[in-house]
Amino acid sequence: MGKLRPGAAEWLASGHTGRDPSKLSCKGGLCGHPTLQRSGAQRRLVTTQDHTASQGRAGLQPLSAAAPLHRPLCSPRPRPFQNLLLLLWTLLHCGLGGSAQGPGEWTPWGSWSRCSSSCGRGVSVRSRRCIRFPEEEPCWGDTHEYRLCQLPDCPPGAVPFRDIQCALYNGRPVLGTQKTYQWVPFHGAPNQCDLNCLAEGHAFYHSFGRVLDGTPCSPGAQALCVAGRCLSAGCDGLLGSGTLEDRCGRCGGANDSCLFVQRVFRDSGAFAGYWNVTLIPEGARHIRVGHRSRNHLALMGGDGRYVLNGHWAVSPPGTYEAAGTRVVYTRAAGLEETLHAAGPTSQDLLLQVLLQEPNPGIEFEFWLPREHYGPFQAQVQALGWPLRQPQPREVQPQPPNSPAAPAAVPARIPTLAPVFQAHVLGRHRQAQETRYEVRVQLVYKNRSPLRAREYVWAPGRCPCPPLAPHREYLLAVQRLVSSDGTQDRLLLPHAGYARPWSPAEDSRARLAARHCPI
Repeated sequence: MGKLRPGAAEWLASGHTGRDPSKLSCKGGLCGHPTLQRSGAQRRLVTTQDHTASQGRAGLQPLSAAAPLHRPLCSPRPRPFQNLLLLLWTLLHCGLGGSAQGPGEWTPWGSWSRCSSSCGRGVSVRSRRCIRFPEEEPCWGDTHEYRLCQLPDCPPGAVPFRDIQCALYNGRPVLGTQKTYQWVPFHGAPNQCDLNCLAEGHAFYHSFGRVLDGTPCSPGAQALCVAGRCLSAGCDGLLGSGTLEDRCGRCGGANDSCLFVQRVFRDSGAFAGYWNVTLIPEGARHIRVGHRSRNHLALMGGDGRYVLNGHWAVSPPGTYEAAGTRVVYTRAAGLEETLHAAGPTSQDLLLQVLLQEPNPGIEFEFWLPREHYGPFQAQVQALGWPLRQPQPREVQPQPPNSPAAPAAVPARIPTLAPVFQAHVLGRHRQAQETRYEVRVQLVYKNRSPLRAREYVWAPGRCPCPPLAPHREYLLAVQRLVSSDGTQDRLLLPHAGYARPWSPAEDSRARLAARHCPI
């Protein structure tokens, strides 16, 4: 909790009336200080306006008692306990809004605007304002958000949006002369989001400023121009958000709603022919299969028909449709053969191998929704194939005989703290936690690998220490892995180490990395 401003405690205790708060009287069945009867959002909004209107006066000015207020009914007797609650409430809000205690607060988002286009793809925008005291930091985040809006396709022969904008200058004098030109888009200029138009029949082009929001960056491109920048839409539909689907197919997720199944099939087989490798169940995503031998992978659909390499015939490399997804089959000259599919699969697939020589090992992996893992496990067990617990990519497999923790409450095993430099890309409040998406810039000390982008979790909706988006920090976090290997998180504790990155912090981290054990 932040410190109360000088004089605020005395001002609060006296109710700004010079009287003891326990001796306040009620008039007409109403009591309490008018300022403290307002909600937190109302207090901040009105106080900011009053302060702006009276710049030059030091300190917090009380609200006018003439403002219409809804005051609670109360008994004529004094209520010391109610006054104590008001004191605690005000201390809390002074701590959150006091000087140098953090950023201001955003107003709610406004409504989305109409789509910038009448057909095809366009842009819609909404905005918000930052309400803060002069001594507070600016709000974290953007004042505007842009999202993709998809309308019915434009009719054949419709004039492209950029062509329309260039044509607006046809027949108008430009370049300081009275000479006029016919203009068409020019796509060879450096900035794709400038309205660069070529004079027909001449060897020059002219830039008329920015294109309108929602203009494609180039012909056929998915990215759109917004405020002079070329932005792509994330999976959330917001332009420039950079939000991606996780391995489970959840937009902005943390891979915690699915399990990672990985295994090496090493059975050699007693004779040449088709051997079952594994069942790829319905709902599987990011399927990868590979091996190096003269054997061939075969894939069978749920209807018993082969998708590729069936009936002792070798299929050519290429893309095959199977179970609602596209399977990419490659075969290199060095006897390397692979299968890749993004998924999700709409039905079960059976992976087989056509043995012609001893099997050196077939590696396969896929991600599976948690609710599908139980039926998959039962099917595999019924077929008599060996079972293996799913593992996240970063976690070493458990010994075969180690008991698994209950799925409902998995035990967490802390490992040594990774120390790294991170650039904060964004922040998301989720239940009672705050999730930061960070880009790992430099790793000083870590036992297990870190990905280029990671999620760092902090307890509480207002974490301490807070991380500001678009800034770089030196972080020492704790990696927590559940005993069954299904959860792997980087946690920034309440008193965790998070310092703004600087050359001095870099030197300290490098020195500690040399002298501390791994």
